[in-house]
Amino acid sequence: MIVEHLSNTIDIKKYLKDINVDSGGVNILSAKAKTHIIKIQELNVGGANILKQDALSIGADLAVPRGTVLAKTPTVECLLIATTSQLKTLSRKELAQPFGLKELALKLKEIVSAKRPKTVQIMGVINANDDSFYADSRFNTQEALTKIESMIEEGASIIDVGGVSSAPNAKKVSVEEELSRVRVIIDLIQEKKLYKQVDFSIDSYEPEVVEYALNAGFKILNDITGLANDELCKLCAKHNATVVIMHMQGTPQTMQNKPEYTNILDDVYTFFQERVKKAESYGIQNIILDVGIGFGKTLDDNLMLIKHLEHFMSLGKPLLVGASRKSMIAKVDNNVEVKDRLAGTLALHIEALNNGASVLRVHDVKEHSQAIMIQEALNRV
Repeated sequence: MIVEHLSNTIDIKKYLKDINVDSGGVNILSAKAKTHIIKIQELNVGGANILKQDALSIGADLAVPRGTVLAKTPTVECLLIATTSQLKTLSRKELAQPFGLKELALKLKEIVSAKRPKTVQIMGVINANDDSFYADSRFNTQEALTKIESMIEEGASIIDVGGVSSAPNAKKVSVEEELSRVRVIIDLIQEKKLYKQVDFSIDSYEPEVVEYALNAGFKILNDITGLANDELCKLCAKHNATVVIMHMQGTPQTMQNKPEYTNILDDVYTFFQERVKKAESYGIQNIILDVGIGFGKTLDDNLMLIKHLEHFMSLGKPLLVGASRKSMIAKVDNNVEVKDRLAGTLALHIEALNNGASVLRVHDVKEHSQAIMIQEALNRV
């Protein structure tokens, strides 16, 4: 007899097929292999007691505060621990229950319906300005073209071009100045027809700049304001462009002035719900969500968003993470300089991939391509 203790990160469906489990069994058993930990806040104490019993009856569990059974407080905070299969059962059982459990059931259904991404895209960063926080991402016209071609060769499938820094306290730039910075690069991309090799994204929230890029073959708007401007919605709908909706608290000039949230995960989730609804009302079909690492967040906020990125998968949209060389790394590692933050970047981005990200916005394409290949190889065994 040989006994092997396997990692719980394996592709369970592959292992089940390898031992010749029938197709029906593969689906049933794989749903029992993934364990979810779901935090529920402000749950009616009566609902908590019902949910506790229902969870126990199917082999799951609900961790509740002391005194819950005696209803010492009107609401409680609890942790539901259940497999995918058990969540499916609970999402059906609680539909008929009172005390807010029907609402919870619908949320559980969203969670179990969320699908993990099958592919990863690397978005390379090109900055056509002189004040971006990472100097090696700044390029003039010819250098930008050379770097774009290099990024394509190294494995980027999206190139993000921007003319204005969005780092904390970055200086404001006029629309005319922004357009003058990116116009030549956009024209070269169009002239060389590089848009046939990869998708190009314009990092801007100015309609004039965005329209120029979309008319030149760009397919993506990367909007740090999350479609605050209705004109951008109209432009993207007109061009059938993909939109990256990013969350930011405040503006680049104010965002790091003591950012504060009631609940970082819930607040960002609610923002996404509202902006996705707005985008779709204008006819925008392709949407990517960016939690906005470093944009109006504390270190703990940023870590929470990456660690619990799976929370946003129930929105049904691809998730983008851009932590590349950002200051959160320096806050963990003794103020390490920007040039020495590649290792920290890779650690954050691989964690993001494991938690549901499907797009990484990076300065270092080659290194990320290799890291992703290694991660995918590990996932195959």
